[in-house]
Amino acid sequence: MSDFVHLHVHSEFSLLDGLSRVKDLVSRAAELNMPALALTDHGTMHAAIEFYREAKKRNIKPIIGIESYLTAVGRGMTDRQPKVDDKRFHLLLLAENDTGYKNLLRIASASQLKGFYYKPRIDRDFLADHADGIISTSGCMAGEIPRLLAQGNTQLARERLGWWVDVFGRDRFFLELQEHGIPELTEVNRQLIRWAREFDLKMVATKDVHYVKSEDAGPHDVLLCVQTGELVTQQDRMRMSDTSYYLKSRQEMLELFGEQPDSLLNTVAIAEMCHVDLDPKGYHLPPFDVPEGYDAESYLRHLVDEGLAQRYGARARDPEIQTRKEHELKIIHDMGFDTYFLIVWDLCEFARRRDIWWNVRGSGAGSLVAYATGITNLDPVSYTH
Repeated sequence: MSDFVHLHVHSEFSLLDGLSRVKDLVSRAAELNMPALALTDHGTMHAAIEFYREAKKRNIKPIIGIESYLTAVGRGMTDRQPKVDDKRFHLLLLAENDTGYKNLLRIASASQLKGFYYKPRIDRDFLADHADGIISTSGCMAGEIPRLLAQGNTQLARERLGWWVDVFGRDRFFLELQEHGIPELTEVNRQLIRWAREFDLKMVATKDVHYVKSEDAGPHDVLLCVQTGELVTQQDRMRMSDTSYYLKSRQEMLELFGEQPDSLLNTVAIAEMCHVDLDPKGYHLPPFDVPEGYDAESYLRHLVDEGLAQRYGARARDPEIQTRKEHELKIIHDMGFDTYFLIVWDLCEFARRRDIWWNVRGSGAGSLVAYATGITNLDPVSYTH
């Protein structure tokens, strides 16, 4: 079993930036005998469920994450000032547990719906409010601390480091070491290693994975040209620093970070910390607000009784109708479908008020409950006679 786990990985869902297909990533991790694998797409978690299922099928522990974007200090996620708010930092976040997974979903949604300005962003206040259950790293070269160090702002980087430790604590914040043939990045790593000793912080080694194998570097370069609207033959254009942005083996990572073995072992430690369960568990229905004094079961019964009185008049009290009503309501409740019927009823009422045609199908559509609530116009009592 490998004693290294990739924690900084992009798939095709990092639009026009990641080349790796989810299934190919998981298959390659299995070939490399890795016990776990993370997925950290840029600003989105669209691949989370697909990745979780593929990893489970290959007996690989899935680690759900995101590489989000963070606004500059003092800027909010709703700020839109040109040449100011287009500056942002990369932010690597991993779900430690189900609470963290839900917070990642909130971060992903809010960054798209509220914070989008060139990129889907969040600000520091939002991050701090949703940090529970999340593991963070100092990020890649585009992260806040590495970028400040590369710019020579060591004192400011030290101050910002304190904020990250305050928000996540020493158990959930790691200094991230990367190596991609960039001289400035090598210098950043040296400073991060010194700080790890000075501040008693843990380090973690990663590869900024954008494609599965080294031979995919060429096609990925073409993908970047599609993203930027430039030609492959252009010299002065955006490109990766080298061809190392692939899913490296444990041995390849050891060759890069062998002098810092804890940074490799800590990737496994993080994988062991992460426990997110996305296996299906019954039905997941949205909440349905009912009038005060009711719950879903009693409100459905109320609607059925009203509907039977309107449709059958005095005949609604006949034993045959009442017996069938009670039988159906019991089955619906025992199966946990009270809310489901209310949601369908609400949709049909919406369509009726706006003169929108609708139709229903299935055994539920032939029930007395469906007829009484107006979900269907088929009278099951008269139809059976």
